[in-house]
Amino acid sequence: MAARLVRPLGVHLLLEPGRSIIGSAGVLLTRVLYTKENRGKTFVIVDAGMNDLVRPALYGAMHPITCVARGRNETKAPKRRVDVVGPVCETGDCFLRNWPLRDVQAGEVLAIWTSGAYGMSLASNYNGRCRPAEVLVEDRSYRVIRRRETRNELLRCDCLA
Repeated sequence: MAARLVRPLGVHLLLEPGRSIIGSAGVLLTRVLYTKENRGKTFVIVDAGMNDLVRPALYGAMHPITCVARGRNETKAPKRRVDVVGPVCETGDCFLRNWPLRDVQAGEVLAIWTSGAYGMSLASNYNGRCRPAEVLVEDRSYRVIRRRETRNELLRCDCLA
């Protein structure tokens, strides 16, 4: 369709639609480990880390975060400003700072949106962490298309002296 529209203009059109198509197609699900208060700030520590989605650490990319909860009206719950951070002990292991989120408890699942374009393709084993599973959701069905790595798989190439 785009080619048909620009052909009469006699211009060369170069498109790289990957991010605009795939970015919004992916969601990183993460579980809340715990919350803590420190120096007047609230931190929500999740089990996903900068090795799972590196874009916020690399260049401050914004990925909206919401709670995943059945039967709850998320828009009516009071929200407060929190920093959503991963478990890797690095300053850059932060998904969002000062983000509005309702109070969450350990075990709740959060969705980190628009992570499709650079989620798994940039995921790493940094800090000895296994890469996450990938699940394809289509209509009302889903299937695991890449299972989560195991600790043994992570260590399979290490040498023992």
